[in-house]
Amino acid sequence: MFRGNRPAKIDEKGRLKLPAAFKELLEAQSAAHFYITSATGKTAEIWPLSEWEKREAKLMEFGTLNPTVNKYLNATSYYGQEVEMDNQGRVLLPQILREKAVLDAEVSVLGKTTYLEVANEANLKQQLAADEVTNDDLQMLSDIVNPRKAS
Repeated sequence: MFRGNRPAKIDEKGRLKLPAAFKELLEAQSAAHFYITSATGKTAEIWPLSEWEKREAKLMEFGTLNPTVNKYLNATSYYGQEVEMDNQGRVLLPQILREKAVLDAEVSVLGKTTYLEVANEANLKQQLAADEVTNDDLQMLSDIVNPRKAS
């Protein structure tokens, strides 16, 4: 499982050197092939290919005739690209996604349990400040984590 935030940099060729802690987890899973994509273009998602294939299988349970599934697949295909990690632990982020998400220098690599999310560091800080976790959010999370049993 991927957890936490690790600062990183995108080099001039658009390559992200995976932070050591995340790279070690990927190597332990024998993951060297990835699907890099985004549903919104605001961040890049780095999925171990095996995890992405599980997600695709779940989506196909609903089929591409489902408008939401189709919209999601259109976006993730538009921004998506299969990549391999090189010998130095780098992955090439798709150019169209680098430009849209402004992934050109300082970034944050966030662990999202089954995948990594790459965000422009300044944009992420602004988004976190503008959309803080509220007491209502915490209550909803509590209900998800500790559901009340029906009496």
